[in-house]
Amino acid sequence: MRRSNLSTVMWWQLLLRLLLLHNLLLRASADYEGDALLRLKSNFLDPTDILQSWNQNLASPCTWFYVTCNNENVVTRVDLRNLKLGGQLVRELGQLHNLQYLELDGNTISGNIPEELGDLKNLLSLDLSHNNISGSIPPTLGNLKNLHVLRLNNNHLTENVPTSIANIKGLQILDLANNNLSGNVPLTGSFSAFTPISFANNTNLCGPVVGVQCDSGTPYSPPPFVLPPAGEENPKIHLGQLKRFSLRELQVATDDFSSKNMLGSGGFGKVYKGRLSNGSLVAVKCLKERRTPGGELQFQTEMEMISRAVHRNLLRLLGFCMTPTKRMFVYPFMENGSVTSWIQGKKENEATLDWTTRMCIALGAARGLSYLHEECDPKIIHRDVKAVNILLNKDFEAVMGDFGLAKLMNYKDIHVATDVCGTIGHIAPEYISTGKSSEKTDVYAYGIMLLELITGQRAFDLARLANNDDVLLLDWVKAKLTNGRIDLLVSPHLKNNYIEVEVGRIFQLALLCTQVLPMDRPKMSEVVQMLEGDGIAKRWEEWQRTEVQSQVSGLSWRMNSELIVESSRHLPADELSGPR
Repeated sequence: MRRSNLSTVMWWQLLLRLLLLHNLLLRASADYEGDALLRLKSNFLDPTDILQSWNQNLASPCTWFYVTCNNENVVTRVDLRNLKLGGQLVRELGQLHNLQYLELDGNTISGNIPEELGDLKNLLSLDLSHNNISGSIPPTLGNLKNLHVLRLNNNHLTENVPTSIANIKGLQILDLANNNLSGNVPLTGSFSAFTPISFANNTNLCGPVVGVQCDSGTPYSPPPFVLPPAGEENPKIHLGQLKRFSLRELQVATDDFSSKNMLGSGGFGKVYKGRLSNGSLVAVKCLKERRTPGGELQFQTEMEMISRAVHRNLLRLLGFCMTPTKRMFVYPFMENGSVTSWIQGKKENEATLDWTTRMCIALGAARGLSYLHEECDPKIIHRDVKAVNILLNKDFEAVMGDFGLAKLMNYKDIHVATDVCGTIGHIAPEYISTGKSSEKTDVYAYGIMLLELITGQRAFDLARLANNDDVLLLDWVKAKLTNGRIDLLVSPHLKNNYIEVEVGRIFQLALLCTQVLPMDRPKMSEVVQMLEGDGIAKRWEEWQRTEVQSQVSGLSWRMNSELIVESSRHLPADELSGPR
């Protein structure tokens, strides 16, 4: 018996030592990762002090803005896009061995690409585009065997394209355009899957992939894929698994884009209902033109990324049409329109959505966003979550539309940090102040959408001023909740046919999603869990404990509300509504 007890004690001692060793290793990991990132910060020019949270006195880099960690508290993503950062990269970045995403595009970073980046064996995406980086592309980047996305376009890179990069078998997106690269680009390995547009505007490049013979400089005949002239149609051309529709095909389907077939219009363009030759109904979105020379690759790569996002609660992209003057997306037609059409502006005797359907819509939209944020590779930030962008299929299932379009439509100005997309009333406060979008700005907008779904009210409505109410839906809801009148918040079209306990929980979830500090908001995967009945009570208790300490935030909300009302009086209607 004594021997048994002794062995049990020894086993527990061993387990305790292993746990202590594990914690020490995690702490050591955080230390060297934090040191590497602090070295990067010290080498950067940060005129707006955007990296002020990168503080060596904080316990872990996982608490810093623009840094993402996994469940083991190791750094997996550094996202510093469009932050007006200058300076140079540092070799210490190669010490972030668990890093999967390094996104530094849209800044003014100069100097060379450190060859130590080739040590990031787990890297999935490297984006250094739209900077002032010079020198050669390090051959060590060919060591990144897990890399899916490599964007080095719009820099000042010189010399040859390393053949080692062609050995990255999983490379799906390659953009080296608009540099000063030279030499032969071989038709080997992953390079064989790319078109000349991946290497565009490098006048001294040649080879089969580029479409220019190295000896004479004359183009191959026939050349690889080029955009057809206006009016020319080639329905056999595909981009990945997307069908390329001819312009004539879509003209016939929509009765030459007749106004009687127009489903709606917004910041992204107009949408038409159409019927293809096989009888299937589609929605054709004609994008507003913002094209510039050299933008085709950015457009195509973003379109490919959107097409790879396949989920039950996401609107599937069927195909596209692209000519020198027009760009159109083709989607399945959603029989029941948008959520907005069912919850706003309804007359008393008109059909509306019952409570169960609204809760199913909330869960479906959350699952779609969770997929975009945490399962897509690379992740997709929607940037315009709202009820009008949630469509309903024939079974009234939620289908999230327009994801990825905000970034795609901004490819011309992708280096501009302050190009805020979204709709008044749905935009997170940090997005307004910094122009920086993230998963948490989507979470905020989702919280506002929940309030739309419950109340049937608009997120921003000047008509509420007539009753001395807040124009922003969030402020209006908070004021009513302060008075304890949940019954006044629920849409009258539900006619008291709802579960009061569930209504309370959804209001709690909406407030958790719309907290002022992004780090306090839940992830969309956590939102899904809470909608499924797990964890909302605990999060709500934590929120209540801290809410008393953040009364100043309530003042800032009201100030923001007044500023938005004043500044929006002179805005045209399409700017108020934002992209759709």
